[in-house]
Amino acid sequence: MTPFSCSSSTRTNPHFYLLKHRYIEPQLHKKETLFFKTHQLPPKPYLPLLTLKNSKNSNSLASVSSLADAEGGEEQKEGTNEEKYQGNAKAEEGDLHGMAQAFNISSNTASAISICIAFAALILPFFMKSLSQGLGLKTKLLSYVTLLFGFYMAWNIGANDVANAMGTSVGSGALSLRQAVLTAAILEFSGALLMGTHVTSTMQKGILVVDVFQGKNTLLFAGLLSSLAAAGTWLQVSSYYGWPVSTTHCIVGSLVGFGLVYGGSGAVFWGSLARVASSWVFSPVLGALMSFIVYKCIRRFVYSAPNPGQAAAAAAPIAVFLGVTGISFAAFPLSKSLPVSLAQALAFGIAGAIIVYRIIKKQLGHLLIKSASTEQDTKENTVETKNLGFLSEVAGPRGTQLEIVYGVFGYMQVLSACFMSFAHGGNDVSNAIGPLAAALSILHGVASGTEIVIPTDVLAWGGFGIVAGVMMWGYRVIATIGKKITELTPTRGFAAEFAAASVVLFASKLGLPISATHTLVGAVMGVGFARGLNSVRAETVREIVASWAVTIPVGATFAVFYTLILTKLLSYIL
Repeated sequence: MTPFSCSSSTRTNPHFYLLKHRYIEPQLHKKETLFFKTHQLPPKPYLPLLTLKNSKNSNSLASVSSLADAEGGEEQKEGTNEEKYQGNAKAEEGDLHGMAQAFNISSNTASAISICIAFAALILPFFMKSLSQGLGLKTKLLSYVTLLFGFYMAWNIGANDVANAMGTSVGSGALSLRQAVLTAAILEFSGALLMGTHVTSTMQKGILVVDVFQGKNTLLFAGLLSSLAAAGTWLQVSSYYGWPVSTTHCIVGSLVGFGLVYGGSGAVFWGSLARVASSWVFSPVLGALMSFIVYKCIRRFVYSAPNPGQAAAAAAPIAVFLGVTGISFAAFPLSKSLPVSLAQALAFGIAGAIIVYRIIKKQLGHLLIKSASTEQDTKENTVETKNLGFLSEVAGPRGTQLEIVYGVFGYMQVLSACFMSFAHGGNDVSNAIGPLAAALSILHGVASGTEIVIPTDVLAWGGFGIVAGVMMWGYRVIATIGKKITELTPTRGFAAEFAAASVVLFASKLGLPISATHTLVGAVMGVGFARGLNSVRAETVREIVASWAVTIPVGATFAVFYTLILTKLLSYIL
C-alpha cells in the first residue's frame, strides 16, 4: 500500500472541534475508543498573530473569551449545552472525508494535492545526483527504487510524528488544524534540510554489527530496504488508527529483525536494544512527572495570583528566557568555549524574552490595562492564597483574566511547538535517510564500514517525504495527542509541550534513553492526572501503550518477511 492510495479511504477519520461560543468539557465515557465521530473544524484559531488573512473574524480574541468558563468551571456537568452542541455538530457534518474534511477543503482539491505529491515523488528522483552519476541501467533502477523506499519511510514519519510538535496546539485551540499542518510542513522541511546530519555511519543507531555482513552486500542491501519498508508499514498502520508510536523504535525493530534472522545473535548490539526498550518506561514517566509539576505551578502561582492575567504576562518572558537559554546552551552550542557558549545562550534567552514581552504587550495590552484598572473584576477573580499548598485545588480565573491567561500561554505554546517541529525535522529525518544513504552507498560501491557523506538533495528528499506525510495524514495522530487522551486548553497544552521539550532536551544531553513521542504522550497524561485520574481516557492510553509494546516485534517480523521477498527478486535482477 502506498501513501498516495491511502488518502482515498472512505473511512471516517477523527478530527477536532472547537466550540464557537462556549467551551464545554465533554464527559469521558469508559467505553470510549479512538474512533470518534468526525466534526467539521473551524479554520480560525483565536491567537491574533496567527489568524489567517482571509479570516472574517473581526475580533481575534473573541474565541478566547468564549472559553472563559473552561478552567473555573471545568468540573461542572453541562448536559443540556453539550447535547445542543452535538446536535449542531452533526448538522455541520458534510460529505467530505479524510484530508478534505481535515482541512475544510473540497474532495477535488484534496485529490489534486495527493496527485501532485504522488507525481512529484515519482519524478523528482530523476533529477537527483544519485541517478545521474554515469551508473549502469540496473544500478540506476535500484537507486530509483531505493529513493522511493526512503520517501515512503519519510512520508510515514511525517504522518505519525508531526503530532509530537503540533498535537497539543491544535487540541487546545492555539492553532487551527490547517495552520498547524502548514506550519509543521515548513518547519519540518527546514529542519531536515538545515539540521539533518550530513555524515552517517553505514549502520544507523548502533544496532547492527556491520562486520557480520562483510562480503554479503546483496543481502545487506535487501535488509536495509526491507527495514525501511517494514518500519514504514507499521507506522502507516499506526497512523491509520491514530496511534502515536516512536519512529526510532520502528526502524530499530526492523533492523534488529533483519540482523537477528540473517546475521545471527552476534549481528545485534543488544546493549543498544536494551536502552531503547528502557525508554518505554523512562520517557512517559519523566514526561508525566514534569508536566504535572509545570501545570501545578501554573495553577498555584498564576491562577491564585491577585491578578492572574498580569501574573501570566510576567511569567511568560521568564519561561521563554529559561527555555531559549537552555535550548541554545544544550542543543545548539555555538562555541567550544564554555564561557562563550554560556554568554551566547544567555544573549539568545534575553532576546527571546524581550520579543515575547513586546508581543504580549502589543496584542494583549488593552486587556491588561482593563484588568488592572477594573478593581471589581480583580476582586472577583482573586482567591485566598494564605493556606494554599502546591497540590491544592485552585479555582481558575474568569472573564478578562482568563482571556489574558489563555492568550499568553497560547503564544508560548505555539512558540514551543514551532521549535519542536523544526528540531524533529532535523533529528528524525535520519531514521529514513540513514538506511537510505547506506543502501545507496552499497549500490555505488562505497566500502562497508566507512562514513557516508549524505548529499544535500538526499536530505531535501527526506524533508519532502516528511512534508508529504504531514499534509496527507498528519491530522490522524494529531487527533489522538490533542483531543483523545485528555481535554486540553492553552495552559494545559503549554505545560505538556514545555515539559516534553525539557525532558527530551536534557535527557538526550545526559545520554539517557528517551523517546520524544513517548515523552509527549506521558506529558499529556501528566496534565490530565493533575486534574484528577478520571480526566485521562484509560481506553485511549491502553491502546497507545499496546501499540508501543508491539512496535519492535512487529517491525522485526515485517523486515524478515520483506527481506525474504527482496532477496529472491534481487537474485533475478543482479
